[in-house]
Amino acid sequence: MGSNLRVFKTGYILIPVIIGLSVVGWMFYNEIDTNIFSSVIFSGRMFFFITLAFLLMFARDWGLMWRYRLMADKKISWRQAFNVNILCEFTSAVTPLAVGGSSLVVLFLNKEGLNAGRSAAIMISCLFLDELFFVVACALVFIFIPLEQLFGTSTALSSGVRTLFFIVNGLIALWTFLLFIALFKRPDWVKVLLGGIFRLRIFRSWNKSVTKFTDNLENCSHEFSRKPFSFWLKSFFATAFSWCCRYLVVNALLLAFTPLGNHLIAFARQLILWIIMAVSPTPGGSGLGEFMFKEYYADFFAVPGVALIVAFIWRVITYYMYLIAGVCVIPQWIKKLR
Repeated sequence: MGSNLRVFKTGYILIPVIIGLSVVGWMFYNEIDTNIFSSVIFSGRMFFFITLAFLLMFARDWGLMWRYRLMADKKISWRQAFNVNILCEFTSAVTPLAVGGSSLVVLFLNKEGLNAGRSAAIMISCLFLDELFFVVACALVFIFIPLEQLFGTSTALSSGVRTLFFIVNGLIALWTFLLFIALFKRPDWVKVLLGGIFRLRIFRSWNKSVTKFTDNLENCSHEFSRKPFSFWLKSFFATAFSWCCRYLVVNALLLAFTPLGNHLIAFARQLILWIIMAVSPTPGGSGLGEFMFKEYYADFFAVPGVALIVAFIWRVITYYMYLIAGVCVIPQWIKKLR
């Protein structure tokens, strides 16, 4: 238990904050221009859309809490779902996004009263729904938006980054397919496949974790294979709602600071941005997220430096806010553990 709670130490909170603020400070220092602040006009419109950005993030959290309650057959309260969501978001904020909070969601749900098997089933099903949304959203974006508009003209988004995105997107699609087969068709096939791969010498250090994961996956298949289609439709809707609200935060902030740009493209670019952040080794993509936002959305601003201000506000709403919320929720939750 102690090793699982190491992510809650003060140092783990300070590291992403220092990284993120250092990158923002460095960019401001290198690009400081009086035009940046003189071009920002404080108005009722700005206040309205910044407030809307916060409300969209709260709506996103509500969608995730709703999904937890659906998956748990309402055996956890809204307050318990709130605790699980905040703890997961906090864990994601202090670890690289590729690790994320999903690795501890079994612990969080278990301590809120669900048995370990049910908690593992919910974790894996939520993972499948998140990956499925991303695959579907990317497919729709590629159909309706030209690639040159999707990736922008920034030098930071070179052909190498574009290639990385398609590789990661392909891996996510493959992983989603494997989760589908494991959850609804033949979990034993996936168990044998992953077991064989992770018995190889190069992957042997992860063998125990993968064995535990595939055991949970098999139990999860029996748990959820009997669920009706309406259950999965509601769960996917909750997933899509939460992700769309998170992406729309950027649209709200752009409406607050600039009249320029196509907002459908701004929304679609979030898919690219989150993939780039997901491969970042820094906690929560700190540093890289702020830099890439500034580069990626610079063409939406008449004065490119304004993108720095918007990037910082965006990270406050979608990232730093969860660090603060986690610090408030964690002491009570740890007291419950004890």
